Parts: sequence; structure tokens; C-alpha cells
Amino acid sequence: MTITLFENFRAVFYTPFYAAVALDAYGAEGADVRLEMSSDPETTANALLSGEADVSWGGPMRILHTHDKDPNCGLVGFAEVVTRDPFFLIGRDPRPNFTMKDLLDCRIATVSEVPTPWLCLQDDLRRAGVNPDKIDRLPHQSMAENEEALRAGSIDVIQVFQPYAEHLIRDGIGHIWYAAASRGPCSYTTLYTTKEALQSKQDTIQAMARAIYRTQKWLHTQSPATVAACVADYFPDLDPDVLTACIARYKSLGAYGHNPILPRDGFERLREACLSGGLIQHGAAYEDCVDTVAATKAIEANPPSM
Repeated sequence: MTITLFENFRAVFYTPFYAAVALDAYGAEGADVRLEMSSDPETTANALLSGEADVSWGGPMRILHTHDKDPNCGLVGFAEVVTRDPFFLIGRDPRPNFTMKDLLDCRIATVSEVPTPWLCLQDDLRRAGVNPDKIDRLPHQSMAENEEALRAGSIDVIQVFQPYAEHLIRDGIGHIWYAAASRGPCSYTTLYTTKEALQSKQDTIQAMARAIYRTQKWLHTQSPATVAACVADYFPDLDPDVLTACIARYKSLGAYGHNPILPRDGFERLREACLSGGLIQHGAAYEDCVDTVAATKAIEANPPSM
């Protein structure tokens, strides 16, 4: 059975997913997986629900959002890979003692491409006693535009993922004020599908979970340079040294999970951010949005590293 796996957009923090394909981890587990690019995350969720696609990787935020609109939608995450927030606040001047209250005196440009980074950051602000509405925020520019704005000095701090952060750091223009991964577990990217597909494609879904686990084992025992070389074809325009540095930083921050179980604490932290940010009104339960059966069986099977 061929499984269509949707990718929403290309990003360095998705490295383990690309490694699973590059290493043929799915094939090693007997799964025929075809990777296709989706036009956008909303389309992906709808494609899963309509049966046009079988599995996607994406944020549990999308699962929560879909459940908020339709509690019976049946979308579930079953194999987590990115277990911490991969975004950074990069400022023009060093701030080793940064606190969220510092943002009250800055002009900040946040991510416009997807909602989760701001949802999580505004929740961090609230927890620190800072009203997100009180900061001077530019929310509508792309990360590429915000990088240029920081270089030009028209913005004090920007919210970006890799490689934007690494480029600024290497050029001596930007400094890490806050690595959002330091927040702790905050479920960011998982393989997800429908409950119906979990049953009708049970063997293939479990094979995919084992493949992810084998890739996770491999990733955590390899050097960043080896991992970068494995996925380099997915980033043909990125300097290999920069890609290596990006992956090294993500690994050091604990962004990548060691097994495919999507943990309750990471899910709850994300759900609370989606609620406080107004993306969702109800907040579906962990049990409705996450199925750990395939991941648990993958761990019990203990397949070898790729």
C-alpha cells in the first residue's frame, strides 16, 4: 500500500523527516511512502479528512484548530518528531540577561507565515506578567523581510527560525535573546492522520512510527555534519557549514525527540498557548487529539538505528 505523506513547507527544523526519507527508513520497515508538497497547512488538514492524502507532518496546533471547528473530525497525531519550539528571538545587541519584560521597550517583528510561533510567544509573555498587546509588534512581514529589517536597524528584535538566526549570528549582526526551545516541552511537529486511517492502514502507520523511531536513534548518534550531509539535497541553496550549525543548535536545544511518543505535557503547553492566543475556544482533550498506540508499539519493537 502506497502512503501519500504531505509536507507543508520546507524548513531546517524538519530535518528528521527528511532524514527518514533520505535514509529510506520507511522502506526499511516495509512502508511505501510517497512525499508530496502541500499548498498550505489548511489544505493539508482538509486533504486528510477527504482522503486525498494519508498522512502529513505538521503542528498539533492544526489538529487542535480543526477539532475546535469540528469535535468529530478525527484528526490525531501519532508520531512526534519536533518536541520543542524551534524559533528564536534575535536582537541587534547582546542581551545575556534577557527577560520578556525587555520586549516592552523594543520594536519586534514576529512571524507572519504561520500562527504557532506568535501564539507560543504571547503565552510566554502572559506567563511573565507582560500584556502582549502592550508591545510594539510588526506582525505582517515575512521572516526574510524581517532579517533585512534587523540588518538595516529598523527593528530591534525579530522572531525567526533557522537558517535566518544562524545567518545573523554568523555575520555578527544578530544575537540570541531567547531560544523558545528553552521553554521546555511544547509539541511542535508530529505525523498526523485520521482515526479511520489509523485502523484501515494500521500496519503501514505502525511501520511509519517504527521508521521515525529508527531515524531518531540515528540522528542522536550522528554528528551534525553527518546529519547535514544526509539532508543537504533538500536545501541546495544553503551553505553546508550553515546547515550543520543550524542542526547542531537544534540538537543542543533538545528540539528533536528521542522517541515518537507525543507527550501530554508538551501537548498541554501548546494547547494553553492556542487558548490564550484566541486561536481556539474550547481546547480538545489530549486523548481526542493524540494516539500513542503506534509510537508505543514502535518503542516496544525496539528496531535498530538506521
